[in-house]
Formats: sequence, C-alpha cells, structure tokens
Amino acid sequence: MKKLFMLAFGVFAFAATAKAQSKFDAADFKSKLGKTGTLCDTVKSLRIVSDTLTLLNMGGVYPHQKYTIALKGNKVTLDLPNIKGKAVCVTGIFELFKEQPEVVASRPDQIDVH
Repeated sequence: MKKLFMLAFGVFAFAATAKAQSKFDAADFKSKLGKTGTLCDTVKSLRIVSDTLTLLNMGGVYPHQKYTIALKGNKVTLDLPNIKGKAVCVTGIFELFKEQPEVVASRPDQIDVH
C-alpha cells in the first residue's frame, strides 16, 4: 500500500511540475518575445476598442497593468461585462506594444476563463 501511495504521489508531482513549466508569468516575458506561450492572471480592467479589438489588462488596472491581452478579430466571444476579476489563461504570441508586454490572441481556443 505504501508503494502504491508513493507511486501515485510521484505521478502527481511530475504532472504538476510539467504543467507549471508550460505556463509562465511576466517575470520572464521578455525572454519569450516573438514566441507562443500561455500566460495566466486576473483581469483587472478591459477596454473595447472596436468590434475587432478588445484589450484585457492583467495583473493591474490600466495604466499599471503587468501586461495586456489583445483579443483581435471577431471570432473571440467572451462574457465581457462579467470578465473583470476572473482568472484567465491566454495562449498567444508574446509581443511588445509601445514598450508594454502584450499577448495577442485571435481564436476562442486560445482563451480559458476560470
């Protein structure tokens, strides 16, 4: 029984480590510029610029956000009135826009709201 418990614990620990390595935060954002990655944080504010561009400010309210999620195109449909305060994971291309960190997403499968 003890061996079974240790095996289950080892599998769980390995899975948690693998998941943690696939996501990262603003601390290593610049090392990922131009690459695709997943970033998770809380939506603090948002701005609907047009029907094809919505900006989600993550980790702080504009202009003090850690980074911005740029949702481009009209394929992304979210419950925008209720998204503030929700945890969101976005997979997209890491870019700088006016020297500010930004993740660009244009497909619904790139966004996961918790």
